[in-house]
Amino acid sequence: MRAIVLSEKGGPERLEVADVPRPTPGEGQVLVRTQAVGVSYAETQIRAGTLPFPLPLPAVIGAEAAGEVVEVGEGVDAKLLGSTVVGVTGGLGSYAEYALLPAAMTVAVPDGLSPVDALAAAAPGAIALALLHKARLEGGETVLVEAGASSVGTYLVEHAKEFGAGRVIATAGSAAKRERAARMGADLVIDHGSPDWPGELPDVDVVFESVGGTVARRVLDHLTPGTGRMLYYGLLSGEPAAISAADLMERGVTVTACSGPGWAGEVFTTHLPAILARLVAGTSRAYVDRTLPLEEAAEAHRLLESRAITGRILLVP
Repeated sequence: MRAIVLSEKGGPERLEVADVPRPTPGEGQVLVRTQAVGVSYAETQIRAGTLPFPLPLPAVIGAEAAGEVVEVGEGVDAKLLGSTVVGVTGGLGSYAEYALLPAAMTVAVPDGLSPVDALAAAAPGAIALALLHKARLEGGETVLVEAGASSVGTYLVEHAKEFGAGRVIATAGSAAKRERAARMGADLVIDHGSPDWPGELPDVDVVFESVGGTVARRVLDHLTPGTGRMLYYGLLSGEPAAISAADLMERGVTVTACSGPGWAGEVFTTHLPAILARLVAGTSRAYVDRTLPLEEAAEAHRLLESRAITGRILLVP
């Protein structure tokens, strides 16, 4: 089968088309003939080696896929054969004509919804819904969405007020993305291209933290003492949040790490079906910037790294 293989970390040109053996599903897995493959900014960091991620090379990277189930492993209901599903691989393997997915991390694509739209919204929309539920907004609070025009940030901005936010502040690095965040519902949009942007923040009650590094530490200074909370779910800077227990004790705020197996299970068993239902009902949308052939994975990475994209880039085998 055709796949995109990374043999050495580096620039986008390291992503090369190759013929590799078609995988065989193990226990609890399904083999999907991919019809849409997600490309994320985190995967550009994995490819470049700037994001801590265990990666034995050569490897087929990619975590998101939608397509037809063509084979099932032991313990998986054979009725899934022939169905169209969307889900995640667990981290590797989706940049290919066929991909293995844990059956527990897949959801059937509803009738009337294309695999492209389902894939575009599935992971980012499900993560955003999980974060909004985890935030337990009580009504009227001010929330900060870092990278408010990113794939997850878009859904956080779009639905925050529905979940109880009173005011939504977003950050974005370009004029086009700031305009997008404002259209999605942000009341204030800050240019995070400025190194001093945290100094522009008013007091906030909830932070959806996706940058990490020293930015996370500086944002703490603007969290409401005693009740402020940060939901930490991303590493766009490539560095862990520079926050210590002493920082939290000094302010009386909380940081919740939204990651790990338990978190992933909640996202993809509870909130993935919910975001697909929202797409069918028209209460959420799929945001697709463009689709590219599988062979153009390197170009997809270049576009993501340009930060000029305002929707998802998907590969179509």
